[in-house]
Amino acid sequence: MTQAAGANTRGILCLLGALVVLTASDSIIKWLSPSLPLHEITLVRSLVALCVVLVIVQFEGGLVTLRTRRPGLHLARGALLTLANIFFFVGLSAMPIAETVALFFTAPLFICLLAQPVLGEKVGLSRWFAIGLGGIGVVVMVRPGSELFRLVSLLPIMAALCYAAMTMMTRKLGLRETAGAMTFYIQIAFIAVSVTVGLVIGGGEFDRFDDPALGFLLRAWRWPAATEWILLVACGVLVCFGGYLLSQAYRLGEAPVVAPFEYASMPFALAAGLILWGDWPDWIALAGSALIIGGGLLVVVLENRARRRVTRQAQIDY
Repeated sequence: MTQAAGANTRGILCLLGALVVLTASDSIIKWLSPSLPLHEITLVRSLVALCVVLVIVQFEGGLVTLRTRRPGLHLARGALLTLANIFFFVGLSAMPIAETVALFFTAPLFICLLAQPVLGEKVGLSRWFAIGLGGIGVVVMVRPGSELFRLVSLLPIMAALCYAAMTMMTRKLGLRETAGAMTFYIQIAFIAVSVTVGLVIGGGEFDRFDDPALGFLLRAWRWPAATEWILLVACGVLVCFGGYLLSQAYRLGEAPVVAPFEYASMPFALAAGLILWGDWPDWIALAGSALIIGGGLLVVVLENRARRRVTRQAQIDY
C-alpha cells in the first residue's frame, strides 16, 4: 500500500468512527429537543467536550499544541460549523432523523465541488460517478414532490453547504495543526455563540410561534432534570470524540476520497430512528440507502484499482 493510500485509509476509518459517535450525539439532541433549547444544549455539550479535549491534547504534546498562527481560519471554521449545527438541529427537531440526514448528504457533493478550486485536489471521473450514484440515492429517499419538500427541509441543505466549506478549512489547517487543537477551537466557538444567543433570546420572550423548529431555537432556558444532565454530559463526551475523529479524517485523507464515506451515516441514522422513534424505512428508503452506500463503496474499488495500476507501472519502469 502506498503512503497516500495508507493515509486515505486511516482518514476513512476515522470518518466512519466519527459518524457512529456523532449519530449517537444527534439522537440525544433530538431526544432533548422538545424540552430544552438548542443553545442551552450546545453550551453544556461544548463545556463538557472542552474538558475532554483538554485531556486529549495532553497526548498530542500538551497545551503548546494549541498555539496557532491561523486564528482567523479557526474562527471562520468554528463559525461555519456553528451555523451548520444550527441549521441541522433545527431541521432535525421537526423532521425524522433519516430524512434530515438524507438531505444533509448533499454535503459530499459540495465538498467535491469545492475540493479542486479550494484545495487543488483532483476530482477524477470515478469519484464523480460514485458521488453521483450517492446523489441519486438521496433523490430517491427524499422523493421530490412529497411533503418532505417544505421550508424546513432547506435547513439540512444549508447545513451541508456550511459543513462542506468547514471541511475545506479543516484540510488546510490540518497540514499544520493537530486534530486536538482544531477540536478545541471548535468548542470555544460553540461556547461563545451559545452564551451570546442565550443572553439575547434565552429568556424565551421570542418564543411566540406554534412550531417545533422555532420552539427549539427560541425556547427559554431552564435547569435540566437529572436524566437530562446525564444525556447532556454523554452528548458532550460523544461530540468531542466525534469532532476529533472528524478532524483527523480530513486531516489525513484527501477530501474527495474521504467525502463519499459520509454516506455511511445513513444506515446509522436509520437504525437510530427505528430504535428510538419507531421510524421504519419503506422499500424506497432502503433502495436509496443501497445506492448511497454503493456509491461510497464503488469509489474505494475504483481508487484501489487505479493505484494498483500505477504501482505496477512504476515497478515496470523501475
